[in-house]
Amino acid sequence: MIRKLLIANRGEIACRIIRTARRLGVGTVAVYSDADANALHVQQADEAFYLGPAPAKESYLDVDKVIAAAKKTGADAIHPGYGFLSENARFCRACEEAGIIFVGPPAAAIEAMGSKSAAKRIMEEAKVPLVPGYHGHNQDPGILEGHANRIGYPVLLKAAAGGGGKGMRRVDKPADFHAALDAAKREAQNAFGDDHMLIERYVVNPRHVEIQVFCDKQGKGVYLFERDCSVQRRHQKVVEEAPAPGLPAETRRKMGEAALRAAHAIGYVGAGTVEFLLDASGSFYFMEMNTRLQVEHPVTEMITGQDLVAWQLAVAAGQPLPLEQDDLHIVGHAFEVRIYAEDPDNDFLPATGKLLRHQPPAEDRGVRVDTGVKTGDEISVHYDPMISKLIVHGNNRREALAKLDRALQQYQIAGLRHNIEFLRRVINHTAFVNGRVNTHFIEDHEQEILQQEQQLRSQQCAAIAAFLQHSQTRAQHRSAPKADAFSPWHSGNSWRNGLTVWRSQRVEVHGKEIEIRFSGNEEKLQWQCSTAVDAQAGEISALHGQNMAIIDGRRLSYSSVADGNRGSVFINGEQVDFTVLPADIGESSDAAHGLEAPMNGTIVALLVEPGAAVEKDQPLLVMEAMKMEHTLRAPANGTVNQFFCAAGELVDGGSLLIDFEAETKQ
Repeated sequence: MIRKLLIANRGEIACRIIRTARRLGVGTVAVYSDADANALHVQQADEAFYLGPAPAKESYLDVDKVIAAAKKTGADAIHPGYGFLSENARFCRACEEAGIIFVGPPAAAIEAMGSKSAAKRIMEEAKVPLVPGYHGHNQDPGILEGHANRIGYPVLLKAAAGGGGKGMRRVDKPADFHAALDAAKREAQNAFGDDHMLIERYVVNPRHVEIQVFCDKQGKGVYLFERDCSVQRRHQKVVEEAPAPGLPAETRRKMGEAALRAAHAIGYVGAGTVEFLLDASGSFYFMEMNTRLQVEHPVTEMITGQDLVAWQLAVAAGQPLPLEQDDLHIVGHAFEVRIYAEDPDNDFLPATGKLLRHQPPAEDRGVRVDTGVKTGDEISVHYDPMISKLIVHGNNRREALAKLDRALQQYQIAGLRHNIEFLRRVINHTAFVNGRVNTHFIEDHEQEILQQEQQLRSQQCAAIAAFLQHSQTRAQHRSAPKADAFSPWHSGNSWRNGLTVWRSQRVEVHGKEIEIRFSGNEEKLQWQCSTAVDAQAGEISALHGQNMAIIDGRRLSYSSVADGNRGSVFINGEQVDFTVLPADIGESSDAAHGLEAPMNGTIVALLVEPGAAVEKDQPLLVMEAMKMEHTLRAPANGTVNQFFCAAGELVDGGSLLIDFEAETKQ
């Protein structure tokens, strides 16, 4: 029996492990960096241990520091979560040498699956179906190109030591091969310290279906059915569901048995996931095995009624699996979506900053939220920008999907860009509703779910007007004379005897400047906005203290939050962000021109020389942020006069990187 558990991770997975450990009566130890001193997982654990500076290499990825923390706190077991050290064989061995239980598979199993090329050879011997490809050691670019030509385009370049879409590139024609190889190797080296690549035939329009397996130290194993993780962007999963829509029972059984063969072939122990590509004919091919708990494990828990972390702790302590294969059954349907701090309409650029509001929907038996943040926390450049996971369960797929959409409407996040509206577009798309998913779903339906022009509606205008009126009233109250608090002349609402006084405020919404006019007070407010698509004027009557309003005869709830001149209002399941603009005092002259950093990050490479003439969309530099590479491109034909950064330099979001001069039209 494990008495005290150190969680060698952070964020939502650390909080999720703590929740199960507390239920089982197991003591918990959190670890943290400078960036996480006040994090939720630190607050929830029984005790916490400081590891070091914010960069993961100096804290969460430092094996010696984590082992020392376990020894000093008396932890007899370490749960690595996922990411960080979860698939690090050296860390697993260090735990064993220190006499600490590692909640995961043996080091040999991690090593066997840690190299994608070695894993392919093992799977071939275990008669697990494989995609045709090259998994050899020779990494000469010419040799790799030759194998790509032999396999046939399109091909997929994959980092042999990788995961999570890092170091992965699709190549559609021979002319693109070397540029893609260079980019994939560079990203793999940065993410894993290993740029060894393998090549596979790119399966057109496949589904990504993975099998959850569990094995104990007595040599027994079970599979807890499948998860469909087909909806992805940049090989990062966006929506996961269980069971996979439309999967025949016989295919499920064959995939489950193949996954168990894969696990037994490497002497696996604990929770693992075997990932397959499933084509339209029903054939499936081994992709990789993740030797850890998966991010999307909650959907499996929802349909089986099992706590996989509890299973992990029991198996790690030497206990047999709690259930046999015949005892496991699928009940209902579950979805999980990942709530990210990112801008889907701007190439999914990660967002950093303070969470002015983080208000998830209420949890119940059918709605679950796994998160590691709260209102007031910072989303840092140092770690993955995931805010939370939203998981729902229903009696069937349609019921679960309706619950998911409702929960997304109730989710309120303010202070930075996020992907909630994007997720709603995805799950409400007709193809998704009907279960027609594949790994190119987002690309195939880009016009419907990406870069939609957002229109301002009357209820949103009304809520902004109420916010502006309240803000101005508070400001006027603060500046009004205190002599007579009950005098209407000092009421702060611009009251005038016998007159209706209209106030006007310019705000920026969806990148457009609009004017909202309003008159009255919080009990009865009139508003006008010429840009609202469904009404130009109306009234809003707030019920004091209840965040309720009556708009055009409809009673709706609304709320708002602000930081300086930026604000967000939430009404009827919709969010609109706006910026209050200063009074227009004339045009200013600004001769500055250049390209700024879209986020905090590290410069990886400068791709052109100063003074170079470039074409629109030509890559100018590559920067790395939140574990992904991002390319800054020329906004127009022009000249790169000067760089204000160098490779390896850490830059702040908004800082000027390139002195760029657009070509003057004749």
